[in-house]
This record gives sequence, structure tokens and C-alpha cells, in this order.
Amino acid sequence: MSDISLKKIYSGKVRDLYEIDDNKMLMVASDRLSAFDVILDDPIPGKGEILTQISNFWFEKLSHIMPNHFTGDTVYDVLPEAEAKTLEKRAVVAKKLTPVKVEAIVRGYLAGSGWKDYQKTGSVCGIALPEGMREAEQLPEVIFTPSTKAAVGDHDENISFDECENIIGKELAAEVRAKAIQLYTEAAEYAKSRGIIICDTKFEFGLDENGTLTLMDEVLTPDSSRFWPADQYQVGTNPPSFDKQFVRDWLEQSGWNKQAPAPKVPAEVIEKTVSKYQEALNLLTGK
Repeated sequence: MSDISLKKIYSGKVRDLYEIDDNKMLMVASDRLSAFDVILDDPIPGKGEILTQISNFWFEKLSHIMPNHFTGDTVYDVLPEAEAKTLEKRAVVAKKLTPVKVEAIVRGYLAGSGWKDYQKTGSVCGIALPEGMREAEQLPEVIFTPSTKAAVGDHDENISFDECENIIGKELAAEVRAKAIQLYTEAAEYAKSRGIIICDTKFEFGLDENGTLTLMDEVLTPDSSRFWPADQYQVGTNPPSFDKQFVRDWLEQSGWNKQAPAPKVPAEVIEKTVSKYQEALNLLTGK
């Protein structure tokens, strides 16, 4: 995205940020895909546009729970018309916030690293679970399992709630946990009515200039969550996914050591991933 007249201030795994003024920035979702914290060489065409539309849908739907990073401006307010036209589906004007230094991960089902942890320890991130649970089983209650925010190229690490309190303070940790669980619970209920099970998800929070906790970045997309088709869900097996799990599964089976560079992902895996992203958008928004 080099053809933007604003100054680039940050390039992440998937998003690029551009300076607007002291309080606002332009957040652009690229088509890059990162898996196991490595950015793949092959982009997923149209992914940034689809993810932005899914995120925007959720930001709006969940805005009664807490404030979010929207400023009320559109890209047309901050960019020349030709640029705005190119970027309108993949860019948002966002408040500049101070990021909260933990990833807020919420789990409603036992899968992924949570399932691996449970098999070893009988708990997930130090939260004890009943014996004899099976893969993909719904948890007795929704759990908050924070992780550290890694720099680009490093791996996020799961931490206990005590460690989370040490990093961001007791009061903020309690607020982050409560809000993350509330956001997930309400979204999961809605998604289920649309045929999607949200197994787990990751929220990002920031603080505004008054110290108000604010939802930011992306929300409940197939990149930040594990989406399962409800009609194919059964306990004991990992359901087929709506998200980049396709690519992750392919990479897991490829024998790759999860260090950069990643192997080249076959075109049909990329095509399948795009159509899954699109299907998730259609189901959730009815568009």
C-alpha cells in the first residue's frame, strides 16, 4: 500500500498505520497472511477488504458494551478522493490509543493450544478444567486466557491471570477480562444464530487520553478467531474452519519448522481460504 499520501508510522503482520494528526490515524488492512507469527509470501486476494467489513460489523454491533476506536470520520474525510475510493473497504480512520500490553484471548471451546495444554496439564493457562474433556468440547464456562504481545516475528506466549495483573495492573486486568468475556459471549450467541460457532477469539484493547478502555484493531474476524460451521460441529474432532486454519493445517502437515521463510502455499488452499472468509462475511452480515 505504498500509494498513500499519508506518512506510514507502523507496519504490522497484517495492518499498516498512517499518520493523520495527533489524535487520529488511518488503519489499512492488507492482504498479507501471518501464520504461527510468520508473514507468508503469498497474499490472500481481497482478504483485507473482507476482514475490515467483518470487523466494522462487530464494532457497530458491540458498541453498547464499550467504546471502540472509530472516530466518526470516513476515509473520504482524510484522503484525496482517488485514494479513498481504492481503500474505502479496507481502511478505517481510528483513534490513536495507548495499547494495553496483553492480548485478550477468550475461549468457549477446547481447541488449539488450549487443547494441547489441557492434554498435558488438565488445565488451560492455569485454569483447571473438569477431567475427561474431549477436543472441541464446549467449556463449562467461558474463560479468559491472556497472552503476551510479541514483536513482529516473535511468538505470543500464554500467561496466567496473575502474570497479566503484574503486566497491566490488577484493576485494568479485571476490566479487560470482564469486557473480553462480555464481548465474546454476546458475539458467540449471535454468530450461533447465523450458523457459526466462535470457538475462541483474541481482542486488542487500548486506553484513550482519559484512560478509558477502548476496543481497537480488529474484532471477531476469521484471522483473530476460530470460526466453525455449526452444522459440521461434533465433539471429539476439530471441525473444518472458516478461517486461516485452512492455511495453518496445510502448513502443519507440510513439515515446516515454523521459522521464516514459510513454504509457498498452493493456489487451491489460498482460493479455499478466500471463499471461506467471504462465506463468513455473508453469514454474519446477511450481505
